Order: sequence, then structure tokens, then C-alpha cells
Amino acid sequence: MTRIVLALNVGSGKEALTMLDRIGNKVDVYKIGIDLFATAGPDLVREFVRRGTEVFLDLKYSDIPSVVGKAVEAASELNVTMLTVHTMGGPAMLEQAAAAAARAKGRKPLILGVTVLTSIDEVALERISGLRQPVAERVRGLAILAKESGCDGAVCSPREIPVLRQECGREFVVVTPGIRLGRAGTRSELPGNSVMSHAKDDQARTMTPAEAAQAGADYIVVGRPIYDAPNPMVAIAEIRAQLGGTSG
Repeated sequence: MTRIVLALNVGSGKEALTMLDRIGNKVDVYKIGIDLFATAGPDLVREFVRRGTEVFLDLKYSDIPSVVGKAVEAASELNVTMLTVHTMGGPAMLEQAAAAAARAKGRKPLILGVTVLTSIDEVALERISGLRQPVAERVRGLAILAKESGCDGAVCSPREIPVLRQECGREFVVVTPGIRLGRAGTRSELPGNSVMSHAKDDQARTMTPAEAAQAGADYIVVGRPIYDAPNPMVAIAEIRAQLGGTSG
């Protein structure tokens, strides 16, 4: 069953805890990213874990291998469920991250390799790399690198899930942001029945929860479709229904 990760796109630890009090176990995992972590720090992570919730620490580590290894060791002591490293850091860095997680004194976190951000399309990718290449091809190569380097899974847009499943197998964990409910009046249709929620959206490659689940996502990361809903609990129930499950 595909699990729901709620992205905590809030400005403070107090707001994050208010969200936890309101939503509780209606979602499976809470994601703390670099912006919230910079504001609230590891104490917020500890509080979420203390309250019995699973935490996805999305800090996207990218540095020399030894530094990333130390960072992963420190994050592992927080007992998070999973954390991210950038695959563009290279095989040595990814190997150090995986090895550090294996040495974890607390809960061993899943190490997820970030491939190509969902805000990047082929035009942006060409400007970054200097090469004209389909996004899916770059994602495929980076996911294979992550797997060969000992990572447990990868982060990709929903569009690339079939590629990862084909190349990396069913046991490789696939986490995907870029999830949009596609409510009438708030969407524009994209090829393959994928959706873009509104003009301010910075996600370039998206799908609905049902599409992502059908493609083989283990976790979907959802933010705006819940926050922007008149009733977030109803939005979560709608997502559960699309995934074929019931709320917790």
C-alpha cells in the first residue's frame, strides 16, 4: 500500500506541532525539510519522534563523502524513518551515507537518493548539465547509481516511477513528490492525465495520487493539496480513497 507523507510547509516548529495535533495519524509520515529544520532544528524532530510519529528528514545532503557520512550519523541518532542525499554528490558520497546509516546507534534510516527535482524540466536540465537529455534518462542513471552505491531508494517525480521500477526492482523504495489532486477549477491538464494545480506551482512533473500509486510509488509526498483544501481531513480521505485504503 502506498503511504502518505505530509510535507510540513510551515514557518515554525509551533505551527508544525499544531499540524501534528490536528492531523495525527491520519497521514503515515511527516516530512521536515531544510526550511523548517533551519528554523526549528533537531529538537522538533525529536518531539515528533517522541510523540510516536515517523519522520522523513529531507535535508538533501551533498558534500564531500566524509562530511555527509558524519551528517548521516548525526541524523540517524534522531531515529528518523528516512533521509535524503543528493545523487549528484557521486558514488563515494552515496556509499559513505549508506555505510553511516548501517552504523546507526538508533533506528536505521532509509537512505534516499534525490535524482532530478520535480521543479526541473528538460530545458532547465540542459542548462544545468550542458547536455540535451530527457529527464527520465537522467533520473534512470542517477537511480541506478544510488542503488549500486547502497542507497535504499530514490526520490523522483511520479513520471519516472516506471523507469525506477524497471531498472531498480520492487524492493528499491520509491518516494515521489509532485502529487496533485486535480480538483475541478484548480488544474490544467498535462499529458498522461497528470495535473498542475495552479500558476504558482513550482512542480513541473506531477500526477494524481491514484496515478502515482498505480505506477508503483511506495510513498507520496503531499503538501498543497492538503494545506489548500477547505477541509484538510477531507482532502486526506480523498487521497486515501484514491490509494485504495482507509485513513488511520
